[in-house]
Amino acid sequence: MPEDADHFDRLNPGVWKTVSVAVLGSFLSQLDATVVNVSLGSLAVELHSSLQAIQWVTSGYLLALALMLPLNGWLVERTGTKRLYLFCFSGFTLSSVLCALSWSADSLIGFRVLQGISGGLMAPLTQLMIARAAGKHMVRVMGYVAVPVLLGPIVGPVVAGAILQHESWRWLFLINLPIGVLAVVLASLFLPADENGTRSQRSFDLVGFLTLSPSLVLFLYGSDHLNKREGLVILLLSLILLATFFRKALKDGPRALIDLQIFRGEVFSASALTQFTVNGLSFAGQMLIPVYLILDVGKSPSATGWLMAPMGLGMVCTYPWVARLTRCFGIRGTSFRGAVIAFLGTLPFLYLSSKHFSQGILAVTLFVRGMGMSAVGIPSISAAYASVRKEELPMATTSLNIVQRLGGPTLTTVCATFLGWRMAVVHSAGTSSAFAMSFALLCGFHSVLILATRRLPLSLESVEHPQLTKLTTDAPPIELMD
Repeated sequence: MPEDADHFDRLNPGVWKTVSVAVLGSFLSQLDATVVNVSLGSLAVELHSSLQAIQWVTSGYLLALALMLPLNGWLVERTGTKRLYLFCFSGFTLSSVLCALSWSADSLIGFRVLQGISGGLMAPLTQLMIARAAGKHMVRVMGYVAVPVLLGPIVGPVVAGAILQHESWRWLFLINLPIGVLAVVLASLFLPADENGTRSQRSFDLVGFLTLSPSLVLFLYGSDHLNKREGLVILLLSLILLATFFRKALKDGPRALIDLQIFRGEVFSASALTQFTVNGLSFAGQMLIPVYLILDVGKSPSATGWLMAPMGLGMVCTYPWVARLTRCFGIRGTSFRGAVIAFLGTLPFLYLSSKHFSQGILAVTLFVRGMGMSAVGIPSISAAYASVRKEELPMATTSLNIVQRLGGPTLTTVCATFLGWRMAVVHSAGTSSAFAMSFALLCGFHSVLILATRRLPLSLESVEHPQLTKLTTDAPPIELMD
């Protein structure tokens, strides 16, 4: 045990250099999205636009992210990870400057779409580079990597407020320029070079792209506009396109844009289900809890933001400890315990919504829920990447990111639709009963998460393909120190 612990604690500094450069993309993307989100009112005034129109500054960006996501695996195979990352980060920085030079709401929306196109691949690329660099120590590294990414939504409103108070709104985007230039330089210096002679000659699946990418975009848009008739039509169209893609991909096999055979692996499919559910529960909770605090408790939006803070604090406090927990309890044990804790951190909402609201109980409950949710994701991601061969990693990161992106709007839509239905049914009796039933549904989904974690492997060593161990030994620059 002491020898293992010593071996575990001595990662080559080269690993942290690679990971630090890689995580800059995710952090900047999160920071940029949050800065813009909280500034929509000011942008509408400055650009003489309606709030309904200016919200496409955010929506267009998010939809462009979804549009590009399926291309990640194919592009990595054709161009290499480092080249693609440098291209995406450079494009993101350049489009940020274009956003700052916008002369109207329409031009800003257009440049934000360009920003989303270039930034859409940074999240899966970050995971891919971390998986390759961290090797079998991915759980430990990801625990630290998650902290700066979580800080983006916290720092964003503060940065936006300071900029709007003292400078022009254009600095909301110009702040990306020095960070982006620095990141590109560091990436050029510290990211490991792409391997020569490993380029895939797999042809581009145009039909797969024209069905999968639009289906993701339409699914996200339809889920966000389900309260309108066209939202339901768009959602149904997205499901038809998604079914078309699945049918063709199953027929094409490895030649498809996304090779669905990767989901036939028991570990990868269990990890994907866990990721889908935990991401969906995170987004559904972030929708349902603030709506409850505003509509049923009567809190203001600004007060609600502060009341939600303990959940983020719980996540930040837990992430650095996930590696040690995984060493003690294993992949399945850590994720299962995290799922149970998250469930216990959601149950009190049944009491709060039906009996009496208590700010103290709310704070403790959210903190516990954040702790539990943060202990589920990283072990399951590590198991997924450990279960695939080295050459399958680009496809694995793409597939897992798509599953994660679908989980959020799916469970959020289900919970929002259920809440709307219950509020219509019990309108005369008040909203408390509707929220109590909605939180009961959320607890039901937490039960599904608990069951999903029981399918995860006991540990990385028990995974059929010990990929993470091989990744560490295959790359001399990032081996453990002697």
